[in-house]
Amino acid sequence: MSAIDQLVSGFKVFKARYYEHRPELYASLRAQGQTPEVLVIACSDSRVDPAILLGAEPGELFVIRNVANLVPPYQPDGRHHGTSAALEFGVRDLEIRHVIVLGHSGCGGIQALRRCCAGDPLRGREFIGPWVSVGMRACEAAPADADSGTIERAAIEISLENLSTFPWIAAGVAEGRLAIHGWWFDLQKGELWSYDAATKGFARLV
Repeated sequence: MSAIDQLVSGFKVFKARYYEHRPELYASLRAQGQTPEVLVIACSDSRVDPAILLGAEPGELFVIRNVANLVPPYQPDGRHHGTSAALEFGVRDLEIRHVIVLGHSGCGGIQALRRCCAGDPLRGREFIGPWVSVGMRACEAAPADADSGTIERAAIEISLENLSTFPWIAAGVAEGRLAIHGWWFDLQKGELWSYDAATKGFARLV
């Protein structure tokens, strides 16, 4: 079976599950629209689909995925800002209650960031270097012998800081309407870690 055939087969399973056995779910989503309470900013990595990791049903998560699950700072300059546009829609229009930055171990985007920090210009790549530079401070502030996990978690902290530069996110947090979270998934151990602002470190959730 080809990769495409496998996907078509998977859609048949999805259709049977939600349109034949549980038609009320999508009937409700069609009639009422989406009302997710949680927005997840996740990596594009094929191993870390947030809906699968978190056992979410359709309509429960508003998901933004990009290389290395990075959040750029607030910069309304009229250019193309896919992550910021999705954030704006989720927070201002869907009125979500929680924003989660979900990073993971073994992140290729963070490896590219480390190469950039080491002076590698990533020749032959036009967009990855400028994008991962959003997290440049993560490796600049880390010890020279820091492992990738340390940089991955530091990049999550930077994204959390950048979230607070969006005025409508800062206002939501200040007014108690919105909470932001930083999570890191350890692929090797199957553990989920959460950033603790009080200790400025990560503690294991699961």
